Amino acid sequence: MDGWRRRLPVGAEVVARGPGGASGVHFRVWAPVWRAVEVVIEWPDRRAVPLEREGESGYFSALVPGLGAGATYRYRLGGGELFPDPASRFQPEGPFGPSQVIDPSTFAWTDGAWTGIEPHRHVLYELHLGTFTPEGTCAAAAERFPDLVELGVTTIELMPVADFPGAFGWGYDGVNLYAPSRLYGDPDDLRRLVDRAHELGLAVILDVVYNHLGPSGNFLYQFSPSYRADRPPGEWGDTLNFDGPDSGPVRELFACNAGYWISEFHLDGLRLDATQGIHDRSPEHILAEVARRAREAAAGRRVFLAAENEPQDARHLHPVEVGGFGLDAMWNDDFHHSAVVAATGAVEGYYHGYRGAPQELVSAVKRGFLYQGQMYPWQQNPRGSPALDQPPGRFVIYLENHDQVANSAFGDRLHRLTSPGRHRALTALLLLAPGVPLLFQGQEFSSSHRWQFFADHEGELADAVRRGRAELAAQFASLHTPEAQAALPDPIDRATFRSCVLDYAERELPGHREAWNLHCDLLALRRDDPAFTDQRPGAIDGAVLAAEALALRYLGRDRAGLDDRLLIVNLGATLKLAVAPEPLLAPPAGSAWRLAWSSEEPRYGGRGTPPPCTRAGLRVPAHAAVLLAPVPGASLRVERPAPAWGASGPQEPDWDPEAGR
Repeated sequence: MDGWRRRLPVGAEVVARGPGGASGVHFRVWAPVWRAVEVVIEWPDRRAVPLEREGESGYFSALVPGLGAGATYRYRLGGGELFPDPASRFQPEGPFGPSQVIDPSTFAWTDGAWTGIEPHRHVLYELHLGTFTPEGTCAAAAERFPDLVELGVTTIELMPVADFPGAFGWGYDGVNLYAPSRLYGDPDDLRRLVDRAHELGLAVILDVVYNHLGPSGNFLYQFSPSYRADRPPGEWGDTLNFDGPDSGPVRELFACNAGYWISEFHLDGLRLDATQGIHDRSPEHILAEVARRAREAAAGRRVFLAAENEPQDARHLHPVEVGGFGLDAMWNDDFHHSAVVAATGAVEGYYHGYRGAPQELVSAVKRGFLYQGQMYPWQQNPRGSPALDQPPGRFVIYLENHDQVANSAFGDRLHRLTSPGRHRALTALLLLAPGVPLLFQGQEFSSSHRWQFFADHEGELADAVRRGRAELAAQFASLHTPEAQAALPDPIDRATFRSCVLDYAERELPGHREAWNLHCDLLALRRDDPAFTDQRPGAIDGAVLAAEALALRYLGRDRAGLDDRLLIVNLGATLKLAVAPEPLLAPPAGSAWRLAWSSEEPRYGGRGTPPPCTRAGLRVPAHAAVLLAPVPGASLRVERPAPAWGASGPQEPDWDPEAGR
């Protein structure tokens, strides 16, 4: 086309100069089972234009002169029904309406100097555009971004925006892979959101769903049944054909989608949903291809690619050269599950394989997944694969995320399920651990608004969703009772959706402001002290101090140990250690520990903290975390005569450990 080439292999693209200098819109679609395909223009005028079949490839294409951005259209297959474009860039009336031509080149970006976030600096903040603000739009969300900068997060993680049917939903039932949902604005509104984030120094990554398509509004199979894999349906319906006959164009649609979000929206990465539902035996796994396309599209910018994978398959993190997928990180549910059991004591449902013991938390911080091939009692099978060679920064850790809060059935956030002190202590563990911490919207000020599952479906599909949520809740013994089942919120009711919308006025109220202070201060510590993000082998170690207490020792680069830090997390009764035969508790030579931070600060809702280290030993308040730093030249040593050894054995010291001298 006189040097013009498409940006993407399929969809509608504005052509400024095509064959013979003509301008217009070029349409291309894969529909191999049809002999004839027309593009039917619905606006600004009504006309049908036949597409030309490209040999035996199954693709049809044509340039429609005189057409431009804003035009709406559908495809007519075989002279019959009309369907939206499988690669539609926008569905202004939703998945059942016409597609709209979008020209991304007209957007005036201002982020030319943006290069992304350094890997060890990521602090993720997961948000849902429909409930993050009362307005539920991209524009309203962007207005709150200065708050996130003040908080100390670096990276916004958007829940899926690919369009889906209905007036509200989580987005995991998306059916228009390339079309940002009209519920949150138009494509340029999403671009403005990203541009504003970059202006403020925030990265933006997007949750994408490549393991299935939603049950309503999906018209891919009308264009070709080859989109569906020749396998039994998965947990969420049909699986996608990434390795069977005619899988090439299917792979292309999804792999190009990864690059599309990075290039046309300047996004800084992707979170790949439930990759255990993606099956591929091809020489290049589709996840490796997705990662490659995303990095190519970034054109030198840093991108962050993370996966959710319930079986905890560490291949996601391995380099492509050794058979891996080349991703940057994986979500670590093990950290979450152990922390929740430690906070609540409730061992039921999929928490069955955890005891919330201090050693579990130490191991999750140091080694990532707790299950790396052992038997997993909940599934009565081994779970996970070896990942001991991976640094902590390859694992995303959290106390809350969209799934885990909603899976409590009533949407209760963790601060409602445990004591304030335990919650503060676990927050310190989360935000000062060297993994990649993730906060869920509202967690930073202990939002009183629950987070529940919601989806706008009708008829049999709505009934199926209700049954599915009830069955999920019934995994937990406490939610299997008739009383609990009867009280479950209706996921189809708009009121359930509205109840999840954040109220920022709460942030200034007692109990909420203290939580905000806590998160801000911890993230400032994380930002300013390299000890907490050090990814060197051996940079962190840990020990169990009591039945509900642990210590993490951050081993700095200073040979004298003056940049070492010691974090003690006590989830039980007041910790008193007059005898402490644990070397990680010893201060660096010629130093003594001083209190650098405590979760018991009154500005967090605590009651203050006596000096933790005295000659009486170590003392940490109940349900608290303290951070200690060395003071050079200080010491607790008092010169005394050598101990007297009599015939009856060693003499007792002449000081009382409880006196705190």
